[in-house]
Amino acid sequence: MRILLTLSLLLASLMLSGCGYNTIQTTDENVSAGWGEVLNQYQRRADLVPNLVNVVKGYAAHEKEVLEAVTNARSRVGSIQATPELVNDEQAFAKFQAAQGELTSALSRLLVVSENYPQLKADASFRDLQAQLEGTENRVAVARNRYIAAVKEYNVTVRTFPNNLTAMLFGYKTKPSFSVENEKAISTAPKVDFGK
Repeated sequence: MRILLTLSLLLASLMLSGCGYNTIQTTDENVSAGWGEVLNQYQRRADLVPNLVNVVKGYAAHEKEVLEAVTNARSRVGSIQATPELVNDEQAFAKFQAAQGELTSALSRLLVVSENYPQLKADASFRDLQAQLEGTENRVAVARNRYIAAVKEYNVTVRTFPNNLTAMLFGYKTKPSFSVENEKAISTAPKVDFGK
């Protein structure tokens, strides 16, 4: 009887070692860790926005529309509950990505407006905040790239045989990744005209 139990346990462990369950767990944790870093960097950016807006307000009071756009975009980003479960809901993930894209766009407009104010560009606080924002944008890009790689590895794991059978058995599904908001726009080469 004892030999039969030992053989059963040995057989079960051999079967489970080839099913991919542990690989799925590892890649799922990598996705969660990558997502946590993305959220960390987005939060860092969101925390810089009010300081940047306040510095710009002093110099560019009549640029109210741009300042409101940045403030509203940050508010929309803050209203989305960015939880680890967000990566399992494609619609919520798309909404989160759209809100972050809107904030990026608003910040870009704000920095363009700052070009019209030489005193603002010379202000040490503004330059410091701008440098921090640029550094944060780079960190966001790195974190997103790591997340995309982790999602790719996870999605390949849950879609390949025999792991896909284990994934179906335990309810693991592919996870959404970041995408380009407007693929058609970036596939068109920009036109440069030095004649004007």
